[in-house]
Amino acid sequence: MPSIVKVRDGTAADRDFVIQTAERFAAFGPPPWRSAEEVISGEARYLADFFDGRVKGPLLLIALADQDTRVGFALLEPAVDYFSGQAQAHLGMLAVTADAEGSGAAVALLRAAEKRARAQGFVRMTLNVFEGNARARRLYEREGFAVEIVRYVKPLP
Repeated sequence: MPSIVKVRDGTAADRDFVIQTAERFAAFGPPPWRSAEEVISGEARYLADFFDGRVKGPLLLIALADQDTRVGFALLEPAVDYFSGQAQAHLGMLAVTADAEGSGAAVALLRAAEKRARAQGFVRMTLNVFEGNARARRLYEREGFAVEIVRYVKPLP
């Protein structure tokens, strides 16, 4: 397993790595009405918009092992709390490479995102996770996240 040395800000040079790593989202619990292709294309589209400058505000973080090997990324976005109207941070994406699973890369990214969110004055951070992604849900709960809203979806034929 790689040893996480640091988390740095992402750059345009990370584009291919980030988009390729984001393909892993389809492997972790999308519901039956969401195809892997739909999940991958949606994430890739948003990331392309981010890298091409069409989305303003998100912060990209890159986890490195052994000084320079990229092993994961997180995308931290500004958001507004629906109930209070207060600005908050939203962890829009967090993914690690298959080789980095269980290495602490996800925890390093999560904690770096929290630190950056606090530094920006946010008092709350949210995230979404597929219901079937039990491993990620356990990680988030260990790191102090709690379920607030459960979203129900009904495909309409």
